[in-house]
This record gives sequence, C-alpha cells and structure tokens, in this order.
Amino acid sequence: MNIKKALLFIIIAALIASYFIFDLGQFFSLAYLKEQQSAFDGLYADKPAIVLGAFFILYIAVTALSLPGAAIMTLAAGALFGFWIALVLVSFASSIGATLAFLASRFLFHDTVQERFGERLKKINQGIEKEGAFYLFTLRLVPAFPFFVINLVMGLTPLKTRTFYWVSQIGMLAGTAVYVNAGTQLGQIESLGGLLSPQLLGAFVLLGFFPWIAKGIMNRLQARKVYKGWKKPKHFDRNLVVIGAGAAGLVSAYIAATVKAKVTLIEKHKMGGDCLNTGCVPSKALIKSAHLAYQEKQAEKYGFDSIKTDFRFTKLMSRVQQVIADIEPHDSVERYTGLGVDCRQGEATIVSPWAVEIRNGDKVETLTTRSIIIASGARPFVPPISGIEEMDILTSDNLWEQEELPKRLLVLGGGPIGCELAQTFARLGSQVTQVEMLPRIMIREDEEASEIVTRSLQESGVQVLTNHKAIRFARENGEKVLYAEHDGKEITLPFDQVLVAVGRKANTDGLGLEALNLPTAANGTIQTNDLLQSRYPNIYACGDVAGPYQFTHTASHQAWYAAVNALFGFLKSFKVDYRVIPWCTFTDPEVARVGLNELEAIEQGIEHEVTRYGIDDLDRAIADSAAEGFVKVITAKGSDKILGVTIVGQHAGDLIAEYVLAMKHGLGLNKILGTIHIYPTMAEANKFAAGEWKKARKPEGLLRWVEKLHAWRR
Repeated sequence: MNIKKALLFIIIAALIASYFIFDLGQFFSLAYLKEQQSAFDGLYADKPAIVLGAFFILYIAVTALSLPGAAIMTLAAGALFGFWIALVLVSFASSIGATLAFLASRFLFHDTVQERFGERLKKINQGIEKEGAFYLFTLRLVPAFPFFVINLVMGLTPLKTRTFYWVSQIGMLAGTAVYVNAGTQLGQIESLGGLLSPQLLGAFVLLGFFPWIAKGIMNRLQARKVYKGWKKPKHFDRNLVVIGAGAAGLVSAYIAATVKAKVTLIEKHKMGGDCLNTGCVPSKALIKSAHLAYQEKQAEKYGFDSIKTDFRFTKLMSRVQQVIADIEPHDSVERYTGLGVDCRQGEATIVSPWAVEIRNGDKVETLTTRSIIIASGARPFVPPISGIEEMDILTSDNLWEQEELPKRLLVLGGGPIGCELAQTFARLGSQVTQVEMLPRIMIREDEEASEIVTRSLQESGVQVLTNHKAIRFARENGEKVLYAEHDGKEITLPFDQVLVAVGRKANTDGLGLEALNLPTAANGTIQTNDLLQSRYPNIYACGDVAGPYQFTHTASHQAWYAAVNALFGFLKSFKVDYRVIPWCTFTDPEVARVGLNELEAIEQGIEHEVTRYGIDDLDRAIADSAAEGFVKVITAKGSDKILGVTIVGQHAGDLIAEYVLAMKHGLGLNKILGTIHIYPTMAEANKFAAGEWKKARKPEGLLRWVEKLHAWRR
C-alpha cells in the first residue's frame, strides 16, 4: 500500500473509530431525534440555509464512512424539512456519499483484490462491464441489501463511477421516499423495525423484479424488431433442424432426440463431418503408421541391430480408409435414425428464421421449425498467394486421396495440423520442408514445448524454416517453386507437392445468411452470444462454424448448450462454459495443454508460480526410451490452485485428463499429490509435478526443529 492509500486508510479508520469511541451513535437514535425535534425545528426556522447545508454535508459524511446513522438522518430530514425538500436533499446527499464510499473502496482495495483474485473474478467483471447498471439498479431497489455493502463491493468491480452515481440516484429514490415520508409522521414511529413491515419489504422485493421484467420485455421487443418483415408460422414441422452432421451437429441431434423433440439433421456430404472423414481419425491412423515406420531408424535405441519396416504407401492409405470405415457406424444414418433423428441428405438453405430448404438434386423440400442449429463446420483456408491456384494443392480435405508418397513435400504452416503432417510424411520417407512466417512453430504453445517439437521434427527429417514468408508460387524449368522472404532476402524452395495448413475457414457459403443479414467474422464464423444464439434468438451456431475453439471436443461441448437452449430456452438458458478447454497436438512427442501457459499468464499480468517436472527423470519414460518432455504447471501465487498445465511427452493427450478434471472441479496440486498413481506409469509424472510444487514450499523452520527433536531422541 503506497503512502497516499495508507494516509487515506488511516483517516477513514480514525473517523470511524471516533464515532464509536465518543459514542456518537447516541445522536443517531430514534429517541434522541424525538427529544430534540422541537429544538431542531426552531433552529431550522431561524437559520434554514445553514441547517440545510450542515445537514447535507453531515449526511454525505455519514454515508461516505458507512456509519450506521443514515436511516435516522433520513427520518430527521422528513420531520424537519417536509417531504419534497427532504427527498431532494437526502437523494443527492446519499448518492454523493455512496459514490465517495465507492471511490474510497476502489482506491484502497480494487487493485489488490483484482491482482489476487482476478482470474476468479473474470466472469463477474465481464458481467459488470456488460450489465453493471442493471444489476446495481436491482440491488438498489431492495432495502434488504445493505446499501453501504453495495457501495464498498461495487468499488472493487470495473463499474464506471458515473454509472454508479446515476443508478444509485435513481435506484435509491423509492426507499428514500418511504423513510422521508415516515419522518413526516415522526411522532407515530416507535421503532425503525416498524418502518419496514413484511408487507413493505415484500413490495420492495417485487419492485426489485421490475428491472428483470423490463429486461425481458426489452428482449422481446428487440426480438420482434429483428424478426420484422418475416412471417412466423402458426405451426411447425419440427422442434429443431440441425445443419451439419459433424461432431456438433450429431450431438445436437442426439440430445434433441433423447428428450423426444422432433429433430431433422441435414448433411450434404458424409455423416461424421471432417473429424471422421478428413480430420482427426485419418490423421491419427496415418500418424500411427508413420510412428511404426520410424522405428527402423531407432533400432539401436531399443536394443535391436536392425528393424525392417517395408511398406507400400497405397496400403497405408487403404488402412486409413479401413479405420474410417470401422468407426463410421458410430456416426451413421442408420444409428441416428434408430435413435429417433430424421436424417436428410442434401444442401440446406435457411429461407426464413423458421424455415429450412433442403435441396437434393431436383428434389426440394422446406421444413418449418421452432429453432435452427447451424453446425456446418469449417474447411482448410487457402491463402491468396500468387500462383497457388496453379499448384494442385493438398489440404487436410483431399490429402487422403493420395496414392503415391510425395518425394518432395512442402508444408505451408507451423500450427498443429502442419506439424503433425510434416512429421508424419518425413517419417514415411518424404523430403519435407515446413515453412512458417512466425518466429517459431506452434506459436500458441509454451516456448519450451515449441523447441522440443522443432527438434523432434528435425530429427524426423523435416527442414523447419521459421521467419519465412511465402511470397509467390511458380513453375520454372519443369518444377514447382515457392518464393519466400527471409531476413529481407528472397529464396526459392523447389517441391513436388504442397500441403497447405495455415488455418481453417467456417462453412457458411450457401446457407442463406446474407438474406437473413446474419453477420460473420473474417474467418467466416457466425457471431453468437454467450448462449450461442445468433442475431435471431431461435437460430444457434456451434462447433467450428461458431468458434472460438475449433476442436471436435469443444464442438460436442457447445452442442449441449445449443441444443438445450434451443429446446428449453423459454424456461431456462445456459451460458456456454469455456473455463476449462484442453487440446493436444499429436506430434511425437505430443503437446497437451489446458488453461494458461507461462507466456499467457505473464501477458495477462496474473500473479503466478511455475512448477516444472522433467519427464526424463520418470522411470517408465526411461524404460520406454521416451525420456523426453516435461510437465509444467501454472498455479496462483501462494496457492495450489491450478491455472494451467502444459505437458510434452508420449501420451500427453491422455496425461492431461487428470488436470482437466482437477481444474473443472477446483482440485489443487495437494489433491493430486495425495492420490495414488500406479508404478511404473507415465501418469506418475503428474504426481511428481505436484511433488515438485510441494517440495519448493516445505516448512524449513519447522523441519529444523524436527531435526533437533530427532537428535534429542537419539
């Protein structure tokens, strides 16, 4: 606490202490007020301006210091000055005093509270920034909430001072009027408790509901404005229509069918979406094959003179297709039809907020529906680089149609997909060059994680080129060439095929969003609120088409909120919860992450501590010749509360699950340390990381005394 804060704190503490030390409370009692009423009346008749001014200043002081005298002073104002003068006087004095208390609380404690509990208060802060006036107004209308507590607590939030003042001025008016009016009948009052009868308190509570009712009415009026020009059907063919049968669409439809809603699921390509057909499933199948092929180069590492891994690329790709076929029944039309979902093949267009047109060849059908969920996914983004249209590019969509292993493969992009596939093809025998315009690959991850993956890629045979910006593609002397800029110079990179992995763009083309005036972001994602509603409250979006995370598991997570809100939002809505979102990059070693990493904690100014455990010290990792990587845990300063974890190593995507569970349910490192882990397993790394945290905080002073105790006992 700086000098100014310390001085203000001392002054406020001294004034409050004086109130109690000198028993000033006796002058703020109902009995004293009744005894002195005639004297006060005479003084006011003799010197009205001085009495009004002194009363105004004293009221501000009492309120600003949060002293227990404001109620008596309000009664006194009614008795002395009459209803209207007292109402104006007290209304302004109480609002000014409350604002001074608000500012004092903010000046003294806001920064400390936000620094210490900022992460926990994040949601509250966001709510106050968005609807602080609404919440404050509700609290001010209900006298059951102590006004001085509201003043002090609001000072710890981001609520603007001017907003606090004018809302307080209006919100406290009703309660002030009750007390002022009672003061005009001072002789009939026996106790303060009698002023707020159960009936009156009940009336105020009902009054507190008015802002919520008003908000509901405003939302309905806004919705009507949004729907203006559209005719709502009197009856609906469906409760819900879901567009897209990827992870988000399948889960949405499944939930709707489970709760017996009539739901139609529309898919224009294949059930299962990208994850099953062109994303997670085929890539992991090929990664596994590449991992086995790479064992040939690691024979000595495992005690072999040699390991032979002959293969034909076409056979590997046939296995990939077989894996897809084996998983396909989980997402099939037959399965979902059996669950009660009406599955349709065709292109969907939203023709009104309550109608979806399905086109399959010459057949066109229109279904009316109460709600719509857009879960149309995303596709690989192809950057507008000169000459790229002539390169017959590969993406994660069409890669699986390859019948021959590329001899020289250029991978554009250093994100998760680019890194996974660059390493995979290098291990299968391609000469791979990976181009990334940023200073390092996997820029979202921990720097140490990025370094380990870079080294592993290079050991696998990938030429990793960071700080290289793709300028243009060309065909020269019968071969394909990429011109890239590096350190101000232009270099050429010849290749046979190019794999573009620089991000993804949402699939919104052809859905009819333009006619509905549904706004989208630069990457095509549909703009939604916390309930996953679009501009139209009955049209929802989830999965890759909604963002902000483009993972299969977050698509499924969002789908629950979208489906439940779409079907039951008229009763109760749920804001989507993004607090604990894990992900994994399936390179070798894997990089798994949940919550904050060290860089993000620093950038966000969050006080934290870092605990690191090296997997190279783990018995199972040593036995498996996989002694590479680490577990890095970010905790709140002075606490075992987990803010984030990064794991690099074999099976990191599995190991992270323990931390995901811990963060979701508020378990700290002490709980993980106290949990038995099987020996020898990779999962022990989690316990040892917790042990490192505990070891760094051992009570040295106590241990010295214990040492003396043992010495004495010897």
